[in-house]
Amino acid sequence: MSYPYIRIYGLMPAAPLLLDSLSALADATRCRMLAVVEDHELTVSELCTVVQLPQSTVSRQLKVLADAGWLASRRDGTSRYYTLALKDDSREQLWRIAREQVADRPSAAQDARRRDRVLKLRTATSQRFFATTAGQWDGVRDDLFGRDFLSTALLSLLDDTWVVGDLGCGTGVAAATLAPHVGKVIGVDASEEMLASARVRAAALRNVEWRLGTLEALPIKDATLDAAVLMLVLHHVPSPVAALTEACRVLKPGGRLLIVDMTIHHHEEYRQQMGHVWLGFGDDQMRKFLTQAGFGTSTVRHLPEDPGAKGPGLFVAVGKKSSQRDVEC
Repeated sequence: MSYPYIRIYGLMPAAPLLLDSLSALADATRCRMLAVVEDHELTVSELCTVVQLPQSTVSRQLKVLADAGWLASRRDGTSRYYTLALKDDSREQLWRIAREQVADRPSAAQDARRRDRVLKLRTATSQRFFATTAGQWDGVRDDLFGRDFLSTALLSLLDDTWVVGDLGCGTGVAAATLAPHVGKVIGVDASEEMLASARVRAAALRNVEWRLGTLEALPIKDATLDAAVLMLVLHHVPSPVAALTEACRVLKPGGRLLIVDMTIHHHEEYRQQMGHVWLGFGDDQMRKFLTQAGFGTSTVRHLPEDPGAKGPGLFVAVGKKSSQRDVEC
């Protein structure tokens, strides 16, 4: 029995290792599942929705793929997320061959549409929460985290000549705090209700501009900002790397992104109550996200805990865009 594709693509040296996993790609359903999780992490239940198969079938196929080394997974609270794992060039070449065989099938387009709907559903709870809680959000946040963390974090980046982006600005607390100390602040949020509250808060400030938009498609031109902040917003984003990549794009070379968010915790109820997609982030995880987004250097440190805060611990992460290359991230 011959393997012409392996010879064409130069995989013969690794054939003994790959042969053990070839059978996993022989099933069209398993290839569909790999295509779905190639660029997005999905849970078992989400995969069931996308490929329209029962959980027992999906779980069984996931085990086959995981045993063959085609999947990576991570646990977040009570959920486990799966994504495609390509550990070397040989597997990447082999996956390209398999993907081509399923890409033109009608099921591929259907799977992609259902996957997009699943990803949008993740943010639906967040959107409903913010649309109805804009007036009470300050009290909710103070009750969870106290009032001192913001000023502590912002000490890292104040400069009176900067144009700063408050990304996911909410009710404008960070923008209003920064505005007296920098040249201009651009606040961006996907919630019109939040922006309305922010405008009221910063009505007396003349150097603040509010824009409606998402973190994954910021309404800001390339290389506009000297610095940007993401204050307690990244855990609402299905794909943090996509949001961080956008932040990198709008920063000038040498610009900095400051992130304040929660350390890893087990408050599963936050998903339903406030639409949290992520139950906090680990230090190494955040450094990896920043690297993948195009930041040259990054630091992560934990913030002092507020004795009156009821929520999880917080960290501050700073990513610096390389000043050696003026290219899109």
